Amino acid sequence: MIGGYLPKANSIPPALGVSSGANPRKGWQAMALTDVAIRNAKPGTKPVKLSDGGGMFLLVSPAGGKLWRLKYRIEGREKLLAIGAYPEIGLGAARKRREEARALIAQGKDPSREKQRDKVRSRIQAADTFTAIADEYCSKRRRDGEKGWSPATATRSEYLLSLLNPGIGRLAIAEIEPADVLAAIRKIEAKGNLESARRTLQLASAVFRFAVATARLASDPTRDLRGALTAPTVTHYGAITDASRVSELLRAIDGYEGQGMTKLALQLAPHVFVRPGELRHAEWSEIDLDAALWTIPAGKMKMRRPHVVPLSHQAVELFREVRTASGPTGYVFPSIRTRSRPMSENTLNAGLRRLGYASDEMTAHGFRAMASTLLNESGKWHPDAIERALAHGDDDKVRAAYHRGAHWSERVAMAQWWSDYLDQLRKGADIVPFPDQVAG
Repeated sequence: MIGGYLPKANSIPPALGVSSGANPRKGWQAMALTDVAIRNAKPGTKPVKLSDGGGMFLLVSPAGGKLWRLKYRIEGREKLLAIGAYPEIGLGAARKRREEARALIAQGKDPSREKQRDKVRSRIQAADTFTAIADEYCSKRRRDGEKGWSPATATRSEYLLSLLNPGIGRLAIAEIEPADVLAAIRKIEAKGNLESARRTLQLASAVFRFAVATARLASDPTRDLRGALTAPTVTHYGAITDASRVSELLRAIDGYEGQGMTKLALQLAPHVFVRPGELRHAEWSEIDLDAALWTIPAGKMKMRRPHVVPLSHQAVELFREVRTASGPTGYVFPSIRTRSRPMSENTLNAGLRRLGYASDEMTAHGFRAMASTLLNESGKWHPDAIERALAHGDDDKVRAAYHRGAHWSERVAMAQWWSDYLDQLRKGADIVPFPDQVAG
């Protein structure tokens, strides 16, 4: 039985103002508190308990504090539940909480234990903000082995997710509604960054699915937002693939008057035709100039597999020139602000803009399309050797391993032929014709 406090009749304070008709000799079970009685209750030298029935009473401390308490029994043990303080918790609210507690007891649940669980849940939810879980997700993706993000992808993804911080970053992930996400994404879209908005929504969805998988969310709120954004126009990286224009570009790079390391990076890029992020993050420990090899670890590659780049004589000489400025340790192309970080991802494209090439004409990534197009058009090299040189993925790991070994000698020869061909283009406007024979 849930016990209320039954004081002696002579212990009833005269200021209680209990309901008329109550018989003090029968205890307080038949009595109910009123707001007037509570307001008029004065502290004494000892704590005073004012019962409202059903096990609930108001404890008036000698200091004047008024605290709601509920006495109850669960599993044969008498326990006390703190309901709150008056006047923050009024009489009506206290009674409602009493009934909620009694309902839990009727189900065999301990109200005190449930209250503690609610506190823990609230604390966890407060810590599980979108930003916190997004950071956790990004950290996981960086460490995901073969499927992990490359440094360039991680940096870009973390930046895009940070754009959502003003809108939903501080919200508990379980409280985020589809409208909240859409409003945050719309701010990116409103600036004309349609592709960034699309990619950010994809990343947000990945964060929500991660929260679902780690039991902190019931479902992904972005699942119904497909089609809500304006679809961006698909554009390809600007690339010069016409030999006569390549000739002009190479000479323009040689005449670059900006920062010296930027010029060297632009000069090296067409020879090695790796992804811009792979070039920016190159470290001297990966490069063996005596063996003319650059071994890029899997963690820096888009396909999460190590990639070996054979270096032509021209590429080796360019690396040697760079080493006098940035070597022999650390990043090959460090930031101009600190050697502890690589060159900015915008540096090479900014250099091309400075040379007068618009983004739809030529980009740092365009050196790959340039090499792919002209190497294939030459007819000298097996398409698989060109694909291996570009580090394009092959889902069949056995086939990929075979091609890596089978075409290595051809790739070494192709690297030197390509650099020689670039030198010929650079020297003059006359375009060197491709030979008719195809290497066997």
